[in-house]
Amino acid sequence: MNEPQQTRLFLGIDLGGTNIKAGIVDDSGHPLGFSTVPTEAHAGPVHGTQQMALAAQLAMQQAGVNRRQVTAAGLASPGTMDIPAGMLLEPTNLPGWNNFPIRAKVAEILDLPTVLQNDANAAAYGEYWAGQAKHSQSLAFYTLGTGLGGGLIIDDHIIEGRHSHGGELGHVILEMHDGRYCNTGQYGTAEAYVSATALLRRFNEQLEAGAITSVRNRLVAGQKLTPLVITEEAERGDHLSLDLIMEMAQYLGATITSCVHVIDPDMVLLGGAMTFGRDTTRVGREFIPRVRQEFRARTFPPLDSSISIDWASLGGDAGFIGAAGCARLAVLKNRLPAP
Repeated sequence: MNEPQQTRLFLGIDLGGTNIKAGIVDDSGHPLGFSTVPTEAHAGPVHGTQQMALAAQLAMQQAGVNRRQVTAAGLASPGTMDIPAGMLLEPTNLPGWNNFPIRAKVAEILDLPTVLQNDANAAAYGEYWAGQAKHSQSLAFYTLGTGLGGGLIIDDHIIEGRHSHGGELGHVILEMHDGRYCNTGQYGTAEAYVSATALLRRFNEQLEAGAITSVRNRLVAGQKLTPLVITEEAERGDHLSLDLIMEMAQYLGATITSCVHVIDPDMVLLGGAMTFGRDTTRVGREFIPRVRQEFRARTFPPLDSSISIDWASLGGDAGFIGAAGCARLAVLKNRLPAP
């Protein structure tokens, strides 16, 4: 009798400026073990790779596997990078990690073949492979957080671009003249209107202008202004909070329109850290319809009812699952030999 074939296992690492997530993922995208450790980015990239190795070891222990059972590793990282060369260039979330050969260093310390991918691209691939878009052929994915990230997947292909900066959906230009400032140093980008940073800037402008809002009570009590505070007050009926969140939804709808007119995907998904409670809150339930409303007002009639716009499903796991999926994809396409 033939022995049943054992499924391949892949290691996914999601490198962030604050924490590192690692997971062991099987061939179908199901996580078997997970860990998170602090990045301690201030200690430098060599220490950071050691932290990634620790996260990987803990994830393997939880999954009950050893390194020899893992086929390959995928690393999702923020920042500007040269993906073919495996280099971080100038990652703003990782100061001092400039021009660091991160793929080679991680592969060496893990003793595993390793692929590098932009973190938003990896999260997009996670949703495409094992999440909300797993029955779709193409996907535009937006991550709402401190900034506005994005990733494009078409027919199992991640759109990296010739210079490793394809799919930067948050840097579509919305306003040519007198546009709002973006942390990249540009003006008028989508990220300058749709991000936690943009929401806080707009709210502070309104506070300085004397706007009436229940948020003031929380600030007087010593609380810090955060997107969560704004969302909570919007949920309680604060008009300014809700208006600014819905304004952001409108800008996102316009941004999505530009993307859809370029690639015409099956689906658009929204993920990241700032999802307003998704369907569990009134704010979250109103956000997506407002995005759809703006999109439908600006797109071609054949597309306004054909493109699905919804919340992503993997949450904070999308990064490491997608990173593992990128390693799997490289093996399937013979771009990375199995050890």
